[in-house]
Amino acid sequence: MSRTLFIADLHLCHEEPAITAGFLHFLQGEARSCDALYILGDLFEAWIGDDDPNPLHQQIAAALKALPVPKFFIHGNRDFLLGQRFARASGMTLLPEEKVLDLYGHRVLIMHGDTLCTDDEGYQRFRAKVHQRWLQRLFLALPLRLRVRIAARMRNGSKQANQHKSVSIMDVNQSAVEAAMTRQQVPILIHGHTHRPAIHTFTLHGKNAERAVLGAWHENGSMIQLDANGVSLIEFPF
Repeated sequence: MSRTLFIADLHLCHEEPAITAGFLHFLQGEARSCDALYILGDLFEAWIGDDDPNPLHQQIAAALKALPVPKFFIHGNRDFLLGQRFARASGMTLLPEEKVLDLYGHRVLIMHGDTLCTDDEGYQRFRAKVHQRWLQRLFLALPLRLRVRIAARMRNGSKQANQHKSVSIMDVNQSAVEAAMTRQQVPILIHGHTHRPAIHTFTLHGKNAERAVLGAWHENGSMIQLDANGVSLIEFPF
């Protein structure tokens, strides 16, 4: 059966070896029987530059490279600095933050999903700052040890800020969803980021529409399958 798979929000790090093992098992099994694999951001918990000699990064790059299907990557809010050097090492193609696919008779918009969380104004201001190219170049030019300290401080600040935010504020805004789908002229949207796996159905301009949300890889794996029948959300054990 022809199908394409989508995953996101694995947040790979040394502190969660079970997730890494689960992902490697996925690459050696399930992922080999698809037409293509799309990773919609936050593959890693943090990314401070392609020059980081983290052995985990090298292990994941080698495993992705060995996967004999086309692989694509959209940056997340945790790994937005992942660059061409790692992409080449892993055999992935980097995509823009929004990408429209025409597959199996379906027109689908894919993205990480953080740009849809417009009610979280504080996060959107932060995102606008850290996505400035000059600031990214300045950060990547810093010594590695200093980048490690800055990234750790930013992660701690983010965790503290999120503790005081309601779940609804950190979820997507429906108007933002509909605006993106209207702009791209699609009836299906696939994204991650919110860690709230579901397939939402609604009406958009008088026609049926779907928003498929990937789950994070906490206790189980999560993927969305797209085939001739449409989208389906699948959870599986590591």
